[in-house]
Amino acid sequence: MKKVIYLLFVLAIFSCKQEKKDGNPKAVSAKPIPIAHAKGFTMEKQSNGITVIKITSPWPNSEAAFTYALVPKDSLATIHIDEDAYHAIVPVPVENIVVTSTTHIPALEALEQLDKLIGFPDTRYISSKTAREYIDAGKVKDLGKNEALSTEMVIALNPDLVIGFGINNENKAYETVQRAGIPVVYNGEWTEETPLGKAEWIKFFAPFFQQEAKADSIFASIADNYHNTKKLAQQAKSKPTVLSGALYKDIWYLPGGNSWGAKFMEDANTNYLWKDTKETGSLSLSLESVLEKGRAAEYWIAPSQFISYQEMEDSNRHYTQFAAYKNKKIYTYANTKGETGGMLYFELAPNRPDLVLKDLIHIFHPELLPEHQSVFFKPLD
Repeated sequence: MKKVIYLLFVLAIFSCKQEKKDGNPKAVSAKPIPIAHAKGFTMEKQSNGITVIKITSPWPNSEAAFTYALVPKDSLATIHIDEDAYHAIVPVPVENIVVTSTTHIPALEALEQLDKLIGFPDTRYISSKTAREYIDAGKVKDLGKNEALSTEMVIALNPDLVIGFGINNENKAYETVQRAGIPVVYNGEWTEETPLGKAEWIKFFAPFFQQEAKADSIFASIADNYHNTKKLAQQAKSKPTVLSGALYKDIWYLPGGNSWGAKFMEDANTNYLWKDTKETGSLSLSLESVLEKGRAAEYWIAPSQFISYQEMEDSNRHYTQFAAYKNKKIYTYANTKGETGGMLYFELAPNRPDLVLKDLIHIFHPELLPEHQSVFFKPLD
């Protein structure tokens, strides 16, 4: 009887200790990761090692938000995760990845993770020389077009992660990929309205490769260069008037006053003639209204896809009425292309706004940056 009582006593003590150990788990705290300029995502680091990314603007005017948990692979077995709380759970670091926009390529390259890329929709639009070498070597598979992504090929590749690009929530291809057990994470950097806002999305990519410190350093350098270049522009003695855009069919599209493109012209210390409009995207105007307001503009930046004066005249003779046309002061990004025809501006400019701003200051205020070699904007042929 004494032995039985002793055994029961030991078991009771052990049970109490076990109950105390398991019944009071350590609370998980979270620390926000600083994001200075981007408005479309937030990040936080939990005390258990999980990084939580919340995409609040996956596409313009989105009412949906997407939350993702990035879990260190060496902690997967020991961390309890509420799967219902997240749209995807991604073990990190990822070893291979599919991305869906050319603007994603420079972030991977800057973080030295481009060798992880194994698939991309319509690879001919990629301009990066390193990426093209991987494509030519067969290391990056062409997955069709973004709006008609080959889900069979994606599933066959079985990447650790797909970085998605969407204009709305109707992408059935991503749903199919997710049902196959491949996490899809939306990237909304294209919705940002400021140059540094877009560039800061390199911090979004970093945690997937556990390269946060590197991303912070890269972005800090870009931001410093941008701010210093903006300060330099304020030393200019003149503030030239600027026109932008061109006709598509019967509509002239040009940057709204609160758009990414207009912000560059403001920071380059110019008088963009539509700076007082409120739109964050493009304005849709008639030829007559643009001609009335912009006929005497000193400079014309980004005239759509035109690369020569003759091409513009052949397209619409009314272009020749603008002073910038007559004085040969039109500059375009359309003649700076990768080896397969992709436009470098569309790929790299969102990631390197400091280079865009230097190009513009070299054009508008050549005395301030006389030795600068233009990266994107070149004179029209």
